[in-house]
Amino acid sequence: MDKFKAALVRGLLRTLSWLPLRANHALGTALGWALWWLPNPVKRVSRINIDTAFPDKDAEQKRTLLKQSLVELGKTATELGPIWCWPVEKVLARVQRVEGEAHLQAAFAQGRGVMMLSPHIGAWEVAGLYMAQYYPMTTLYRPPNLPALEPFMLTVRQRTGARLLPTDIKGVRGLRQALDRNELVGILPDQDPGKRGSVHAPFFGHPARTMLLVSKLASKTDCAAVTILAERLPKGQGYVLHVQPVETPIASAESQEAATALNQTVETLVRQFPAQYQWSYKRYKHPPAGVANPYKSKS
Repeated sequence: MDKFKAALVRGLLRTLSWLPLRANHALGTALGWALWWLPNPVKRVSRINIDTAFPDKDAEQKRTLLKQSLVELGKTATELGPIWCWPVEKVLARVQRVEGEAHLQAAFAQGRGVMMLSPHIGAWEVAGLYMAQYYPMTTLYRPPNLPALEPFMLTVRQRTGARLLPTDIKGVRGLRQALDRNELVGILPDQDPGKRGSVHAPFFGHPARTMLLVSKLASKTDCAAVTILAERLPKGQGYVLHVQPVETPIASAESQEAATALNQTVETLVRQFPAQYQWSYKRYKHPPAGVANPYKSKS
């Protein structure tokens, strides 16, 4: 059954890849509108997260953001077909420009490796493919829920030269070795890493379990750090990559300070592109003692 489901997913992705990007994003928009009009858990979680993150916005502003975010989420789902199944040259040709690449080059010039932080904003899969094409890159990955899909996922994500390692001790060791070689390592900094290796730190003013991997790598290797995201342009025009230096103390030896700084870095990017952030992720699912789980306390 697992192999059958994985085959269906691969078939769906390949079918979506037959569409031009503009038509693909139009289909994603339709999917987003369906999420907006129909009751569903994705809409519910997104609404709770937006309410939590932006208490000062009025009801209409939050309603508009929710609608926009669901449309962008629909595009995120459908564009995975082209991103994973198109030839590399065709995918990368959709990158219209890279803003701030000089920050990345300056980081490499320090000779201590570069940590690339890429939150779930826009088309993060495109950002990874692009950077691996031009810079030696290592990144961690979580196995998919369908184990039979893993070989396909690894193949498509590594086709521009990226080295993907599992999220375990060996994988972390591989990241450190890559930094020692003055290479690029990619990390998704807004995931819940689990109870071990994390602390609760404010994310949009609400406590969220936050990884310590970033601060530990940064402090032990003294590497440079940048953020990158792939902004999705309207009407299937492609993507713009934004590279920015990290300006918060993510390498602090004090865990709470480092985690707070990491979340502040992500917040800054989300505020720049709020509609393209993945608000459907249960970022506050594991609150500290004495704090209510917002997904259980709200309808």
